[in-house]
Amino acid sequence: MKRATGKYVISTTLGESVQAFVPHPLPPIEPALAPGSFADQNRQAELALARLSGMSGLVPSVDWLLYSAIRKEALLTSQIEGTQATLTDLFDEEAGLPVSNTDDVEEVTNYLRAFRLVQNNLRDPNGLPISVRLLCDAHRLLLDGARGAGKQPGELRRSQNWIGGTRPGNAAFVPPPADRVPELLGDMERFIHDTPSVLPPLVKIALAHAQFETIHPFLDGNGRIGRLLIAALLEHWGLLPEPLMYLSGYLKQHQMEYYRRLSLIRTEGDWEDWVTFFLEGVTTAATDVERSIIAIASLVAADRRRLLESPKAGPASYRLFELLPMMPRFTVERVRQKLETSFPTANAAVKVLEDLGIATEMTGQKKNRSYSYQSYIELLSR
Repeated sequence: MKRATGKYVISTTLGESVQAFVPHPLPPIEPALAPGSFADQNRQAELALARLSGMSGLVPSVDWLLYSAIRKEALLTSQIEGTQATLTDLFDEEAGLPVSNTDDVEEVTNYLRAFRLVQNNLRDPNGLPISVRLLCDAHRLLLDGARGAGKQPGELRRSQNWIGGTRPGNAAFVPPPADRVPELLGDMERFIHDTPSVLPPLVKIALAHAQFETIHPFLDGNGRIGRLLIAALLEHWGLLPEPLMYLSGYLKQHQMEYYRRLSLIRTEGDWEDWVTFFLEGVTTAATDVERSIIAIASLVAADRRRLLESPKAGPASYRLFELLPMMPRFTVERVRQKLETSFPTANAAVKVLEDLGIATEMTGQKKNRSYSYQSYIELLSR
């Protein structure tokens, strides 16, 4: 046993007495974390983030990159929780096209709204800082709608919850009793804002995320809010000025390992193993996104060149092409609205892109046709 990271207390729920785990406040002590033991992994992760921050200069518009990165994070963090929606579903919903699994898409779009709320507060001098209140506000948006109705959106839980198993008695993990949650979250908030710290910011983010998941303060949505906290802290500590990285892709790929390492903190006191896994995840995710940006920038540049060389291209088709990275699924009517032009002009612009193989018609119908920037969506979906 390396260290005790909390203590067990008796909690009674559904007529059963169970051992609920109450974590000690951060940072870990007895022994304390030695920052030197992560120096190399931390340096690699910080370098990968710095390189990624510099990538935005490669493309004409950083908005494209953010459009796709934020949606991928929203999608992947939701998929970890079992949501079945795809990137194409999300783009279809935004294009006003019919979507089959509307509840799943709603969960992803709710995450996007929660993310924007947190980001807007952090960027507004009068906004809320990272705090329990801000996380509750984000949770309210996350659980807005059909599936979250009975899960107390925006409120800390008032009852005992558990993870895994059919009841508290056979659960894999029982978080702290509800009456301890406000105090535990208050301790976590103080740890985030305490200065100075001997621990590097990325290590503090790893600790805060794990602590949040251990407290499990809501009846539902803890995983997604806990991962949103990672993105918020990356911005808060200036490690990634724009949310270009989707760390949930790495966590989804290594999902069992992710849960196992969090569990080892509680059972073995092994914070080191978790922090190492987290830092490796940041390095891998940032490097993957960097490659993805290069591939997308190359695709868009090649397609733009083909368009500029085409004798049929004109101002409307050029303007439409520049919209595609943030409107990869569309109808002629949507193009007409975006370009503020006539239907025939919009239709002609779409036809130019279709003839060049840049846009693909998806329905095979004569009416109510929809189009896709398919090669771009396929790159993003990798």
